[in-house]
Amino acid sequence: MVSDSKFAPADRLRVLEQRASAEEALAFFDRCGPVRMEEMLGCWKGSGVPTGHPFDGLLEAFGWHGKRFRTPDETHPLVFEGATGFFSANPALAPVSLAVRFNRLVRTRPIRVIGRRLVRMARTSKPRARLRMMEYRGVVTATMTYDALPINDHFRRVDADTVIGVMDFRSIDRPFLFVLRREPCQDSKVQSTARPTSAAHRPP
Repeated sequence: MVSDSKFAPADRLRVLEQRASAEEALAFFDRCGPVRMEEMLGCWKGSGVPTGHPFDGLLEAFGWHGKRFRTPDETHPLVFEGATGFFSANPALAPVSLAVRFNRLVRTRPIRVIGRRLVRMARTSKPRARLRMMEYRGVVTATMTYDALPINDHFRRVDADTVIGVMDFRSIDRPFLFVLRREPCQDSKVQSTARPTSAAHRPP
């Protein structure tokens, strides 16, 4: 284990993103300060922190891009990247428990192709989560609560444009850790239809 004291928080996070134990990642999470809801508003690019969790790389395999927070009550928890653009998906239509149970099978190419098609079928323009201040691991911080799933995503501040999150899912006894990095927003909302991508057009 490398001592956190040798790194600035953002540098330590980059080390953890290469590979970390759940204990190391949670220790870093606990050292980070809370986030206010208003700090979360905007567009974020997401990626997992590999700790040996069944979710490691799973969302990315289906084209997960990140999250979008328009207001505390208008949150898009799953923004995906498809062949022709970016769109928001309804988490309630995603077979999360089955994906975790059969995560090795899900990672095979034929299943990934099917999974991406199913994700496209779950497209929505409606917000599917909310931001609230909640206590987690002894700290009150901005938390995204899913409308139709027993999931809370708790956020801690790494720097002004980076947060580390823990997904607390009732049916999974291990927390999944991920990173969100702020990116520009170009449109007023995430739309249910795919949108073209280019160097000048960033996802919502």
